[in-house]
Amino acid sequence: MDPVTLRTFETLSPFEIKDELIRLAKLTAQNSSIAMLNAGRGNPNWVATTPREGFFLLGQFAITESRRVMSKPAGIGGMPKADGIAMRLDEWLAAHKDSPGATFLRDMVAFAVKKFDFKPDAFVHELVDSIIGDNYPVPDRMLVHNERIVHEYLMWAMCGEPRPAGQFDLYAVEGGTAAMCYIFKSLKANRLLNPGDTIALATPIFTPYLEMPHLEDYGLNIVTVAAPQENRFQFTDEELKKLEDPKIKAFFVVNPGNPYAVALSEETIAKIVKLVKTKRPDLMLLTDDVYGTFVKGFRGLLGALPHNTIGVYSYSKYFGCTGWRLGVISIHRDNIFDKAIAKHPANIQTALDKRYGALTLKPREIKMIDRIVADSRDVALNHTAGLSLPQQVMMSLFSLSEMMDEAKLYQKTCMEIVHSRAQRMVEGLGIEVPDNPLHDRYYGLVDFEFWANKYVGPEVVAYMKEHIHPLDIVFRLAEDHGIVLLNGGGFHAPDWSVRVSFANLDDEVYSQIGRATRAVARGYRQAFDAYNQALATTKSPGGAKKA
Repeated sequence: MDPVTLRTFETLSPFEIKDELIRLAKLTAQNSSIAMLNAGRGNPNWVATTPREGFFLLGQFAITESRRVMSKPAGIGGMPKADGIAMRLDEWLAAHKDSPGATFLRDMVAFAVKKFDFKPDAFVHELVDSIIGDNYPVPDRMLVHNERIVHEYLMWAMCGEPRPAGQFDLYAVEGGTAAMCYIFKSLKANRLLNPGDTIALATPIFTPYLEMPHLEDYGLNIVTVAAPQENRFQFTDEELKKLEDPKIKAFFVVNPGNPYAVALSEETIAKIVKLVKTKRPDLMLLTDDVYGTFVKGFRGLLGALPHNTIGVYSYSKYFGCTGWRLGVISIHRDNIFDKAIAKHPANIQTALDKRYGALTLKPREIKMIDRIVADSRDVALNHTAGLSLPQQVMMSLFSLSEMMDEAKLYQKTCMEIVHSRAQRMVEGLGIEVPDNPLHDRYYGLVDFEFWANKYVGPEVVAYMKEHIHPLDIVFRLAEDHGIVLLNGGGFHAPDWSVRVSFANLDDEVYSQIGRATRAVARGYRQAFDAYNQALATTKSPGGAKKA
């Protein structure tokens, strides 16, 4: 596709460009014997089966409990009762011991009761009544038992060791995307971020973080803090120094990164901790750690700087459950957000009193986490807030299944899947990639400019920049090979880069994707050679002259 046409796509998000790429790739597949390969999606092609078996079997038991309370011939049951429900579940599971999920449910209840000192009837009733879904979420922020379970899971998934002191308050939401929307909205509503304020983004970064601040709803200015490939995707001291500027109100980080898929090192986190504690104790942090479970021993900013940080986590990728929409927002009970709100001048306090006054007689005592809950439902519908109860049950089961897996067999297998696929693509590309234990391998970022400089020389890179549009890479892959990748530039990665997902396609196709990507690069080299040959011909004494 010619550069002029490609320029028309420059303003679009990569997730919108992909629709055109899919159309072209499908057309290529239809007109040839090749299959379309969409490696632009982040949705994994595996699912966690054990907790799902438990969920579906628990639903069957819940129906028996409903019918025990009330059973009308028209198909009407009652609301499950708590008294004696744990024993009834145990007896029912014994009678259904050969059913998929029975062993898991029995062991899960026993594990949770022992670990958290739950009252068996109260815990089982929460699961059973919630999977029936006969109530609004109560409490509206998160179910009591589910919050304690998820809190423990997040200590492993986000905080790592050493475990931070104190407790976090959690809000169960519809995936990481909902978390982003709610947080942006509430930071603005509570005057912690105002139009014209400046935030810092750790780049490259998931595209919506680049796009949302520019909406008229927020009107924020952006400073980028880059993690270059030359520094193994860690922030340089020079880049981190930008955060010393007091005009930067907040720093947003995706860790491990998307699209480059590398976690912050212990050294980098230590530098950020030192900067915050010595120079920017007021700096608000947001960390999006969706892919942390794909890095062994992961420890993020939520664990290192709990008082300054809002944490975002999604179950979607690790458990293969994007359709469930399971996410969580976490804020430490001792945090700078509540303190900053308390320091607002009188006029802002009065405005916030009016905003939240219908919820409580003491609106100034509402914590930031509960303000996010209220703002997610435009305050007036606060009483209907909260993730649906069946979703919260699934969240509990996913969390408990991971806690019960002391050998971390599930995690090891997930990591093996993406590592194997990444290696196949590297072999297809014919390049060398140094091992990096901080690389989660969920995504890969192929930087054409970086590798072209190394393997074919800067003169080829100069030619590419002068004669070829960066989007040509993804369009050529779609048109010539039926392969869909996302353009890295849309993530504030280098313009001459592409993002590939190692999660959503069969293992063997990644060698093919690597070879196709290499073929595109080889085509640029051939175009460069042809261009130079043409130039040499025109300059030779007997050669044709330029028009």
